Amino acid sequence: MSDQQQDQVLHARFGTSSPCWRLSAGSDTLELAATSAQAACVALALTSEQASQVRQLSGVTSHVVIDVQLDGASLRLHLVGKKLDRERWGGTASAHGDTESVARALLHGLSFAEQVVSEVNSVVVIVDRHGRIQRFNRLAEELTGLKEEDIIGRSVWTLFVPSDGEAPSNQASAGFFNRGEPYEIERRIRTVHGERLFLFRNKFVRGGGGGSEDQFLICSGTDITEQRLAQERLIEQAATDPLTGLANRHAIQERIQIAIEQAAPGETVGILFLDLDNFKKVNDHYGHVFGDRLICDVSDAIRSCLNPGDSLARLGGDEFIVLAAKGTAHQLENTAQRILERMRVPFAVGLVEVYTGCSIGIACSPEHGDSLESLIRSADTAMYVAKDEGKRTHRVFSPDMNRRVAEFMWLDTNLRRGLDEGQLALYYQPKLNLATGTVQGAEALVRWNSPERGLIMPVEFIRYAEESGLIGVLGRWVMETAASQAARWKAAGYNLRIAINVSARQLTDTAVVRHFAEALQHANLDPCLVDLELTESCLIENEAAAIELIKQFRRLGAQVHLDDFGTGYSSLSQLGRIPLDVIKLDRSFVRSIHADMKAQALVRSMVAVAQELDFQVVAEGIETEAEEAFMKGLGVDYVQGFLYGKPMPAAEFERWLLDRRKLRLIA
Repeated sequence: MSDQQQDQVLHARFGTSSPCWRLSAGSDTLELAATSAQAACVALALTSEQASQVRQLSGVTSHVVIDVQLDGASLRLHLVGKKLDRERWGGTASAHGDTESVARALLHGLSFAEQVVSEVNSVVVIVDRHGRIQRFNRLAEELTGLKEEDIIGRSVWTLFVPSDGEAPSNQASAGFFNRGEPYEIERRIRTVHGERLFLFRNKFVRGGGGGSEDQFLICSGTDITEQRLAQERLIEQAATDPLTGLANRHAIQERIQIAIEQAAPGETVGILFLDLDNFKKVNDHYGHVFGDRLICDVSDAIRSCLNPGDSLARLGGDEFIVLAAKGTAHQLENTAQRILERMRVPFAVGLVEVYTGCSIGIACSPEHGDSLESLIRSADTAMYVAKDEGKRTHRVFSPDMNRRVAEFMWLDTNLRRGLDEGQLALYYQPKLNLATGTVQGAEALVRWNSPERGLIMPVEFIRYAEESGLIGVLGRWVMETAASQAARWKAAGYNLRIAINVSARQLTDTAVVRHFAEALQHANLDPCLVDLELTESCLIENEAAAIELIKQFRRLGAQVHLDDFGTGYSSLSQLGRIPLDVIKLDRSFVRSIHADMKAQALVRSMVAVAQELDFQVVAEGIETEAEEAFMKGLGVDYVQGFLYGKPMPAAEFERWLLDRRKLRLIA
């Protein structure tokens, strides 16, 4: 049958030579109707192969040729259409020779697709397997400033800014086509706004020919420059200390981990762990704004002491860490020494000059730890040892330091528990009036009755309490316990004064006087029978603040004693300015008076100075009658020592008082 006859058959049956067709997913029957709005008036059975051909149509308008029987006539139909949805395909049918109708149908369908490609709000570039541009939509033109007619046929690589190490080539383009799988890729594009980063989603399609040359890559790209910049800012913020701009804990740990993993055999990775000395005092005294400015100045100072390639990070608070990849222990010690020297120079923050040193721990991998955690732990341990041995120094990790840390951890757990569970007690050592022999009072000395270790002396835990911050809690407990004991002895008829030791670290807490007053108030101790013993270190660090605190204690009725006199660094002029009541001669001088004539001279001089300044004098550590006689000859006011009594629990001290009273009555 001729093409003209086929057109006549279609026109006679449907009133048009281009009827509409439909095919559903659940049936191989092709439905034909005059228009898409009408119900099907003809149903043609297709072979499974024909139905499969029709179902190969995608969402882009294309065509399929099939042979059918209609009203007893054999027709070759040209089906132009596409996939309508998940269940249906449709379009228009024409006689195979009716090229005008076929072209019109294709143009009608494709013009819509063309409009979508042109106007879609994405950059769309269609590329052939040789990397040549075949389609360039309107948004691509606007962004690049290039016209489609000028770019068609040119290499797609002319649009891209090559990535590092990437050589644009036709071979690279062909590789994508050979794989034939959809993929995403980021590319920098030269645009009228400068270089911009695009994320392209690429998918392969085939034309009607079906050959390898009839294969195209549709590249669709949503500009991600701002999104990527925002991500990079977030990443940078997550890795940066906001105060100093240095790397933070997370960032430096990553760098250390990478350095350890990449270290060649025989190479070392070294770190310095730094902790500022006495920074909390500066922060508390001048305020956090001042402290923050000081931290920034300190970080700049440390950075100026480092070698090229070293990394500095702030872990938080007043802790810093330096990563020195490939640095030997000797080189690390040199770096540490430069930092310590720089920290001896005062920092000027506004109009205020302050001194702040640091303690530094050094560790090298693999000798001191072959993992991130073990290396940092070793450096941290060495830093604590440096701080424990006087501060403002550095120490290289050694295995025996672990014992000290183990002791620190034991104390950290058990001293806190001891305070909570009442394991601490005060022992009282009598203090006598040397001229009359009467008991004037006692010095309260803290003892720790550990269930695990037994009786522990203060020399073993006071320093830890100061470093850990527990000294405030411990000191307050001592004040309350001593005040309560003084009140009980007063009620029992004993007029005894109790002296308690106060450390320099306790005096940094501005609430210490209030705590003392509250202890007296809770014990109903009026007048005050509790005195305070301070060491010379309390006067050295901040004399003006110490004087003000002493005045406040004395206004509450307490006497203030200068303990261990002669072993510190206070000057005679300073002693003249401090409102003290009593000076205590250190026991080391007492022990030496009969073996060393110089010691006798020193003791005579110190007693004479105290008497000239109108201070009372206590000689501690008296163990022999000869020592007592020597002190009596100098006019010393009070004595204490094993000659009279050792430190005793309160009940034992009371029995000692009764026994002494009986002996004096007998005598």
